[in-house]
Amino acid sequence: MRFLADAPRFLFFTGKGGVGKTSIACASAVRLAEAGASVLLVSTDPASNVGQVFGVSIGNTVTPIAAVPGLSALEIDPEQAAEQYRERIVGPVRGLLPAAEVATIEEQLSGACTTEIASFNEFTDLLTDAAWTAAYDHILFDTAPTGHTIRLLQLPGSWSDFLTEGTGDASCLGPLSGLEKQRVVYADAVAALANPARTRLVLVARAQGSTLREAARTQAELAAIGMQRQHLVVNGILPARAHPGAGSGTATPAGAAADPLFAAIRAREQQALAEIPEGLRSAPTDYVELKSTNMVGLAALRGLLEPEVVSAPVAAAVDMAVPGAPLSALVDEIEAGGHGLVMLMGKGGVGKTTLAAAIAVSLAERGLPVHLTTTDPAAHLDDTLAGGLPHLTVSRIDPAVEIAAYTERVMRTKGAQLDAQGQAMLREDLRSPCTEEIAVFQAFSRVSREAKNTFVVMDTAPTGHTLLLLDATGSYHREVARQLGDGIRLTTPMMRLQDPEQTKVILVTLAETTPVLEAAELQDDLERAGITPWAWIVNNSIAAAAPTSPLLLERARNELPELEHVHEKRAPRLAVVPLLAEEPVGIPALLALAAERQPAPASVR
Repeated sequence: MRFLADAPRFLFFTGKGGVGKTSIACASAVRLAEAGASVLLVSTDPASNVGQVFGVSIGNTVTPIAAVPGLSALEIDPEQAAEQYRERIVGPVRGLLPAAEVATIEEQLSGACTTEIASFNEFTDLLTDAAWTAAYDHILFDTAPTGHTIRLLQLPGSWSDFLTEGTGDASCLGPLSGLEKQRVVYADAVAALANPARTRLVLVARAQGSTLREAARTQAELAAIGMQRQHLVVNGILPARAHPGAGSGTATPAGAAADPLFAAIRAREQQALAEIPEGLRSAPTDYVELKSTNMVGLAALRGLLEPEVVSAPVAAAVDMAVPGAPLSALVDEIEAGGHGLVMLMGKGGVGKTTLAAAIAVSLAERGLPVHLTTTDPAAHLDDTLAGGLPHLTVSRIDPAVEIAAYTERVMRTKGAQLDAQGQAMLREDLRSPCTEEIAVFQAFSRVSREAKNTFVVMDTAPTGHTLLLLDATGSYHREVARQLGDGIRLTTPMMRLQDPEQTKVILVTLAETTPVLEAAELQDDLERAGITPWAWIVNNSIAAAAPTSPLLLERARNELPELEHVHEKRAPRLAVVPLLAEEPVGIPALLALAAERQPAPASVR
């Protein structure tokens, strides 16, 4: 593992949810400690299982790991840190400002940027305090702040004045109010991050186009602020053999080598690696094979960074039903409504675009008028859907075009009265993830009005935080209602989303711990905005795909607790879509995806 060779004092692990950052960070901490170093492992992952992995209760105090001499761990609760951070800012003005203004500030402080900055506050002590740096040879951070957050912290000026003067927009500026006293500390922390002799940034990804593209974007963001020396770890790659540990002289269980699902996925991964984005090609890269078991316990962690060897035969498989309905059951219910807006939401890389297309073509195939709109840049949607099916209209919203138009409009209006420093702050603010959501949502809103008479299926939607932020800072809903007066019927985009008769919101996730947790947090976020998700789809389920190789069978068994949790605790309706040997590209494949009447039972140990 080259990313651990001559390791500096600080190592940051970053990447999309579900790629295995926590496991890689824990395994790295164990390896460094067992090599004789004193190590502190710091996690801000909300799905952190560090305590479970080591069999101890950790929490927000430094806890020695007795089973690994030299290793201690600390879990920073990002939500608790964000709540304390919000109260430090809002507390002094509560009771002094009108309740509506306080509510607006609280909403500005409720998004992902606040959580990042609050967690970064916790990081800064560890990066800059001499007592901490003297106590440990290495400090490993699981989940690092993005380049956007660090750029914000580098900007000069008074964030408090900028915010209270109302010159910001629906954005991420709120978290930065009241940070003037922290500027010197932040400057030292950013300097430590940018110094390759002190800090190594490790980008964790999977061998999938979406996560590799996300890693490339992160790499470019960090390089733009001086963090040039980065390592790439591609996690969870299928080994060359279907049975872990099977090599020359080792018998492979019957059916394992012939598992077409295994062979197809491995070929897909190798293709993604062959087409790795240009920005990542020069990064030192390590590859970690997918293991058959969950990363719980020291034995599992010690083996994560090594090839898996299985000496005992795999236990016999038994059939076990997968909870949930097929995708076709959701399409049947959607069809019964006659028309309406269907919005698919979820984190990147879970398959929203494919599922939106499958739902749209299935409805169109039934003779219903459908408008599918997507932000997917993949050309195959244009090639296979545009004009290719009666009753189906396809449009693609280009996020870059929408962001540019939105940014120009804000700079022309709110930025016109600012000085150079204020314009720099506003322009940086408009580079936040919230800006893309807002700009794209405005484009979606133009399309959504068609749902009165037809089906509109939308891929990619803003979070509840962004929706509330639009409503709070723009006061669109309340201001229009006030101007029209009592007795006037009004339907705003927000009202349309909140009405289950008009809009069906579907959350898309994977049957893994972190993606399920992120989808649950999105559900809570949306419900805070008055939007109740109509259904969940668990996509790419191995358990629903009836694999035969021992490795995939064990992975399928590990999915079942996540599926049961979603089915019993979260989803009013649940559809489970199996992992397919061939990616569903083109109308015939998409129709087949939505035509599955029952998910296949899995053979699970």
